[in-house]
Amino acid sequence: MRLDKFLKVSRLIKRRTLAKEVADQGRITINGAVAKASSTVKIGDELTIQFGQKRLTVRVIDLKETTKKDEAAHLYEVIREERIAPKIEDDEEI
Repeated sequence: MRLDKFLKVSRLIKRRTLAKEVADQGRITINGAVAKASSTVKIGDELTIQFGQKRLTVRVIDLKETTKKDEAAHLYEVIREERIAPKIEDDEEI
């Protein structure tokens, strides 16, 4: 299954176009490698998604073409969820 479709079906990202934009910005990895929206997702893959100041790592448990809202969370398991400190530019004063 395509990465952008999995993110939409699993409801990790609400819209497929937004999932494509996030992937095109290099903010998603599959098993440690930067992924494109068209990358293939398989059961057992580990996805890391960076949302602003948060990084979410999940493992793919199941793949479905469509799913109901209450079943979407069963397609993955959260491995890690961490906050990322904002980058401070060299010329900024602390």
